Amino acid sequence: MGVQTQEMVAPSVQLKSSDYVHLHNHTHHSLLDGLSKIPDLVQRIKELGMEAVAMTDHGTMSGTIDFYKAGKEAGVKPVIGMEAYVAARSRHDRDPQKDKARYHLILLAMNETGYKNLMMLSTKANLEGMYYKPRIDHELLEQYNEGLIALSACASGEVGEQLRFDNYDEAKKIASWYKSVFGDRYYLELQDHGHPDCPAKWDVQVGINKHLTRLSE
Repeated sequence: MGVQTQEMVAPSVQLKSSDYVHLHNHTHHSLLDGLSKIPDLVQRIKELGMEAVAMTDHGTMSGTIDFYKAGKEAGVKPVIGMEAYVAARSRHDRDPQKDKARYHLILLAMNETGYKNLMMLSTKANLEGMYYKPRIDHELLEQYNEGLIALSACASGEVGEQLRFDNYDEAKKIASWYKSVFGDRYYLELQDHGHPDCPAKWDVQVGINKHLTRLSE
């Protein structure tokens, strides 16, 4: 008897602009990194037919109130967040040989509790963890993660930093720790630096993406 096989074909999905939400986004509050002014950002999101957008500035929530008001006025849902700096060791450590390194982590508030925890993390980063940049650490994330969604961030994140050097096992260990803390509120962030109209890709990100696909599985 022959064995019949059936090829599984993914159903075609027609996506709309409103299905996309930009969750990693810097404004001019990210000094020397972001360029977008908050009113212009919100207006552009509105023009593109998107219904929500996040603001995740580097180590600061200084634009939060302006961002929230601008989003509400334009009918765009403002997702409040921050791209935190995670200390290589503890936020209290300041050894120039070991602690200049810090890792990026995207944090997004799901609700009021998450917003309060995000403010607490930002405050402690500046008051307790300042060393070149305002830093948090794993201890604080264990304490103040409720109501927050975490994204693994870019090539400068803890996971990305290991994957760019093909340290897959160490990246898996780090991702497993984040999942143990955040549960289903932890996501691997896959970035694509290529575009049909601009086909140049960043080799480092291409390599990271391959590892991320494997890690997600």
